[in-house]
Amino acid sequence: MTLPLPLRWWLALAALPAIVLAIRALTFLPSVVDWDESLYLLQAREWLRGGWPLVAAWDMHPIGAPAMFAAALAGFGESIFAVRLLGVLCVAATGWGLFFAVRAAGGPAATGYAAALLYAGYSLAQGGVSVNAELLFAPFTTAAIALAINAAPHWPRLASIGLLIGWAMLIKPVAAPEGCLAFALLVGPSWWRGELPWRRLAGMAAGYAALCALPTFGFGVVYALRGELDAYLDGSFFAPFRYAQGAAGRDAAWRVVAAGGQFLWPFLLGGAALLWARRSALTGLGLWWLLAASVAVAGPAQFFPHYFLIWLPALSLLAAAGSMALARRLAPARPGATLALLVGLVALAPWWADMVPRIARGPALLQPDTPARIAAAIARDLPPGAAIFVPNYQPVVYFLAGAAIPTRFPFPVHLTGGYARLAGNSTDGEVDRILATRPRSIVVDRGWWGTMRPAAATAIAAALERGYELAGLFYEERYAIELWRVPAPPGAPSGAPSGVPSGTPPGSCQ
Repeated sequence: MTLPLPLRWWLALAALPAIVLAIRALTFLPSVVDWDESLYLLQAREWLRGGWPLVAAWDMHPIGAPAMFAAALAGFGESIFAVRLLGVLCVAATGWGLFFAVRAAGGPAATGYAAALLYAGYSLAQGGVSVNAELLFAPFTTAAIALAINAAPHWPRLASIGLLIGWAMLIKPVAAPEGCLAFALLVGPSWWRGELPWRRLAGMAAGYAALCALPTFGFGVVYALRGELDAYLDGSFFAPFRYAQGAAGRDAAWRVVAAGGQFLWPFLLGGAALLWARRSALTGLGLWWLLAASVAVAGPAQFFPHYFLIWLPALSLLAAAGSMALARRLAPARPGATLALLVGLVALAPWWADMVPRIARGPALLQPDTPARIAAAIARDLPPGAAIFVPNYQPVVYFLAGAAIPTRFPFPVHLTGGYARLAGNSTDGEVDRILATRPRSIVVDRGWWGTMRPAAATAIAAALERGYELAGLFYEERYAIELWRVPAPPGAPSGAPSGVPSGTPPGSCQ
């Protein structure tokens, strides 16, 4: 039986968002970290303006992530700050879920809080600096698992767990394996003891599956009523299936090893749990959870770094259990202080690794980054509602400049890059259509020019030479980012900054 929590632990839980905010504070500075985050941001902005995701702004994911982004923009204002604050809230909520999962499994409060802190610290690893889908659905899967542990299989609890997993799957369907684990944790013990008849088990399984599908089905009905079901089905189901056909191949093993290296200390501490607490229910829970998370990581067969953040809740729980076991062996008289020191050092390691290169930039750390400076230059003379075109650079420029998107495919790799096949239409024709509308500005990254499809690159180069003037060069580590504008009418200021000669040919850098 789980004992009531002392007041100090409720106060510690209340302080967790502030701790997470301190750990993730530097993530508020850059305008972009991961392009996926920028796409969700654009989808959310368009949604708030009446253009629904997958229709106004296409993606190969369901609409849960842009829905959460839209809620953040509506609640905190249309800014990068709102999105990063959403990330803080999600990480803190996952920490709360881990705490109560540990408690439900019979673990001490200190171990639960250690799991929350380890998750907060390592949420900065593997691309977790950005607010990506894996951070967004973790609070829901973690809460579902916490509710399922050592609980009687009653319908109200089943409904809560099913809806939590359903929303997680609306963010990213790879949450399904953790949903299966949650169901097994809820009904498995009663079934094993013979207390749950087969007929009732089958009924609960069917009801649970329906509850998990309810958010996706419900939005499908809404899209159907709007006459946009085809777009919903394509972005939510067909495109992810096309995506999964392009497996990572030989690179997969290297990516798994690299992710294991990023999470080395949590894995080592998890090993301590296997050595000294192998019979603990908490260790068993962590191992089953890690197995389910591994199935989720492997599901898309791509193994991008942020996919491995799905490991993190289970790994944090295992590492916390191992930390407590190690602390009890090292300092039996005062394990709490030893646990705090050990977890503090391990949890802050990713923060330190992220902070040092940022601090090395000196005062530039607090200055607008390149996408923000480009967006500011565009916004200075951009009429309200005017469109720009960003064919192979950060799509966040659309948002920061307050510019309209000229296409429902604002994500560059879907439109001009190697993932154009996912869009399921003629992206070359779409590029031609965009250029025919003469967007007010075009932003080109010469460092990534070669990643565009030849037909798209040729069309864009011809359009720049034929109808645009170079208005600015913005240097990054790789190369220069070029800002091109439609020439001003005769006699009007061109808007080109000093230092950029007129008639500069496409691709030249001063």
